[in-house]
Amino acid sequence: MGDLGVKSASKKAVKNQFIKHLLNDVKCLELMLEKNQIESGISRIGAEQEFCLISKNWRPEKNADEILKAIDDTHFTNELARFNLELNLDPVELKGKCFNEIETQLRVLLKRAEDKAKERETHLLLTGILPTISKTELSLEYMTPRPRYWSLNEMVKGMRGSDFQLHIKGVDELSITHDSVLMEACNTSFQLHLQVNPEDFVDSYNWAQAISGPVLGICANSPLLLGRELWSETRIALFQQSIDTRNSTYALKDQTSRVSFGEDWEYGTVADIYKNDIAQHKIILSKPISHDSLKDLKNGKIPKLEALNTHNGTIYRWNRACYGATATAAHLRIENRYIPAGPTIIDEMANFAFWVGLMKGRSTTYGDITNQMDFQDVKANFIKAARTGKQSVLKWKDRFVSVKDLITRELLPLAYEGLANAQVDAETASRLLEVIDQRAIKQTGAQWSITNYRRLKRTTRKDDALLALTKSMYENQQKDTPIHEWPNVPNVSNTHEHASQVGHIMSTRLFTVKTDDLAELATQLMQWKDIHHLPVECANGQICGILTWTHMRHFQKTGPHSDSLTVGDIMNENPILAHAEMQIKEAIKIMKQNEIGCLPVVHNQHLIGIVTIKDIKQYDQSKSA
Repeated sequence: MGDLGVKSASKKAVKNQFIKHLLNDVKCLELMLEKNQIESGISRIGAEQEFCLISKNWRPEKNADEILKAIDDTHFTNELARFNLELNLDPVELKGKCFNEIETQLRVLLKRAEDKAKERETHLLLTGILPTISKTELSLEYMTPRPRYWSLNEMVKGMRGSDFQLHIKGVDELSITHDSVLMEACNTSFQLHLQVNPEDFVDSYNWAQAISGPVLGICANSPLLLGRELWSETRIALFQQSIDTRNSTYALKDQTSRVSFGEDWEYGTVADIYKNDIAQHKIILSKPISHDSLKDLKNGKIPKLEALNTHNGTIYRWNRACYGATATAAHLRIENRYIPAGPTIIDEMANFAFWVGLMKGRSTTYGDITNQMDFQDVKANFIKAARTGKQSVLKWKDRFVSVKDLITRELLPLAYEGLANAQVDAETASRLLEVIDQRAIKQTGAQWSITNYRRLKRTTRKDDALLALTKSMYENQQKDTPIHEWPNVPNVSNTHEHASQVGHIMSTRLFTVKTDDLAELATQLMQWKDIHHLPVECANGQICGILTWTHMRHFQKTGPHSDSLTVGDIMNENPILAHAEMQIKEAIKIMKQNEIGCLPVVHNQHLIGIVTIKDIKQYDQSKSA
């Protein structure tokens, strides 16, 4: 999530000073481009690995700071949530066995982190979205206590003027209001960087846009969020909606999201890309800047363009232009932000080699892609691939083709050619690209997750299925087998030992009635669905009562009989309630003390589930003893 030293840009004087530096940075960049003062003729690659921290019970573990301190390595840094960390790999020149070098460093550093995590009964997991994340882990308690994150949350909410509205529809549907940017923390990615010559930057950037759809389709690995089956790569929709600064009004107006694929092809130079972003997106974060970039350039120094990079860090293009500077040279690179983490290191490295190969193969075959494809088709391809992954049918130039056929028949050969042109070791290229080929033939991470989640849900409760899925992900990662070789998840057994809270075991597919519904309707619903407890909701959607089968039978025997009798006439108006974070042992105690058979589970008085005697039976140690 960028530089940890930034602050909110809400103070006028601070903001105006930052804007002056930002405008100077743009002028400085233009001068450097005019005078050929940006490095050219060499290409380097690098990557950022985000990963999840999970407990021995396969749930998010909020001990990132503790583990980061124990690792004690500057390659690692915090992320937005306390259950994620990020690893920044060293850049290497694109040639020879460069991918082996990156893979070796990635394995060594992740092993170091895993060792320190295990000392704290924690594991590392590479996945686009952790299946076991629940609403509990998305409270502000789980936000990393750093000024940048609090400032980002404050400014984004301030610009919206309201809480965040998430609505993602796939096979299932997720519709929820959230009070912070922390929903973004569900996303973990493997971000790729490729240095590009400044004179070829815009053409390369447009080509990166063009290939995004098919590359995303074969890499999709994030189909589940909060137990819902949504998009093959749900991160795409979630990221945009979770930090969306746009507000809704009755006026129909065009507003550009800070998370965006773009609206058209890019033209001119990289400076024009930055200008467009500054024009379209308000400044939300700033930082103290002591050096004027124009003065540094005049004095023969390599300017860092700190203001430009800070602002760029708050605009989340899926392909992002980046400027970097060392003591001896400035460079430009394209950052690929849409690739998910996982399923394994070998899968990630295959994704990396495939993307870089395509990027380097462009000039010999495609040239200027803007003359060959309509941008709206390219954008549509990206959205299709995010929704349906490898099963998507994309429009490539003038024809429709499946992701599988496009990759195996056209793009893989191009990637081989691109890596050969870059003088990448042929054996390494073949080893990694063969993974992509087999994945196209067999299964992606998204397909494996969906297939197994659906199968597990047929015989077990949702939470147990998510636990089993996460456990299997971790075990397969430890074996280091690519996703196309992963077997199905074993049948679930004894997963209840990993449940500790009511939210882990409650039923969420609920039948409810309103206070003004006929009592006869409630009776029929309970008989039809073979349920013994029926929550009652008021007109505002909050819970206001409960009906039980015992209660209904008693009323039928002793109460007045009337065809116009309503639920409100006979319900229990003071049900005992639980919340999702309540410990299961506490729920058992409450139900025993009050001799009741269920506890409605609420969040801010809104019903989110119900837990019954049947649900808690296996957790009642006093009974088993």
